[in-house]
Amino acid sequence: MHWSEHAVWWHVYPLGFTGAEHRALPPSAPPVPRLSRLADWLDYLVALGCNGLALGPVFASETHGYDTVDHFRVDPRLGEEEDLLRLVEQASRRGVRVLLDGVFNHVGRGFPAFADVTAHGPASPYASWFRPAPGGGHVTFEGHHRLVALNHDEPRVADYVTQVMTHWLERGVAGWRLDAAYAVPLPFWRTVTARVRARFPEAWLMGEVIHGDYAAYVTDGGLDSVTQYELWKAIWSSLNDRNLFELAWALDRHDALLETFVPYTFVGNHDVTRIASRLHDERHLEHALVVLCTVAGIPAIYSGDEQAFRGVKEEREGGDDAIRPEFPDDPAGLAGHGRPYYRLHQDLIGFRRRHPWLVRARTTVTTLTNTTMVYTASDGDRGVTVALNAADDPAEADLPPGDWRHAAGPGRVDGPRVSLPAAGWAIATRP
Repeated sequence: MHWSEHAVWWHVYPLGFTGAEHRALPPSAPPVPRLSRLADWLDYLVALGCNGLALGPVFASETHGYDTVDHFRVDPRLGEEEDLLRLVEQASRRGVRVLLDGVFNHVGRGFPAFADVTAHGPASPYASWFRPAPGGGHVTFEGHHRLVALNHDEPRVADYVTQVMTHWLERGVAGWRLDAAYAVPLPFWRTVTARVRARFPEAWLMGEVIHGDYAAYVTDGGLDSVTQYELWKAIWSSLNDRNLFELAWALDRHDALLETFVPYTFVGNHDVTRIASRLHDERHLEHALVVLCTVAGIPAIYSGDEQAFRGVKEEREGGDDAIRPEFPDDPAGLAGHGRPYYRLHQDLIGFRRRHPWLVRARTTVTTLTNTTMVYTASDGDRGVTVALNAADDPAEADLPPGDWRHAAGPGRVDGPRVSLPAAGWAIATRP
């Protein structure tokens, strides 16, 4: 089993987490070693039950980190290379691996190669790194003027991306999240991943894929995993609509993906409205976490979600600020109201740790109504059964055949039946 299948990630957006400026520092300004603040959260991460730190962008950029201008330099708003390497070492001493966020579909307009093209036009040696746009200028990412798309048909772009990825793998990071992987041609990913794996066979390469053929990014692109947005959407949508048929459908799709790879699963990240704000009924926060921790996948917790942070993403400039807030210097500065949800995370992540085979478990739904679901996650003769009640009234349901014992949750297992309070849940295991 690859080490990634034992991973539970704590996902951090460093620029927001550390309270960095919204725009790049002036060239004359000294670096600010804000990454060191994350060291004071490593014990918190471990106590939560995680063993991976998935960092958002840390490289020099113009604003939000996804407009990179130098992939070999730590953003001065966060510090210098030694600050990042120290964090990687401090994490490693705690058994925590670090994942970096690589933005290789596009770059900021200040990226030196693009600046050279701007200055010299077709005479620039980098002219082929970017694609001319109809009507003038260059192709951008999804219409964002500041994000210039790279030309992935240019072999030197593949050389560059390979060099960046191996550079930081040499320095101790465990793998990469590949931003906007869905916008990059699969043959490009295949070329790069094959070269990276030739030197770092244990590196874990996960792509951000919002839609499309998830499995193709593994079979044709050479990635290890992709973001499971289908399951993310089904979890909150089915609970809001009280339509657990949607979740059951998504779990069938999820099982099919397991024939090819283990998806990266989540209920929140730096690009979406916080789960505590997305759900209409805060009681369903527990249901969402139960599903995340009991179905197959490599789960990630977006920092703050474990404290039931709220925040709504808005489609405007600065619209991500609410979901990417600054954190206190250390965990002692957190408000206490999120503590019960943090403890539930500890309990459920701990449950998953005691059943590590869940990472590849297949899910079978045995009871299904709009508001009640019972499913079994199993791997061979090992299994756990989960019962969910999304209704405002108590509910009862049959369990699948077997000798089941109550393991977690406010519900009660009584022989072949489970009794669930309003908006309740239960997990049962075999003795």
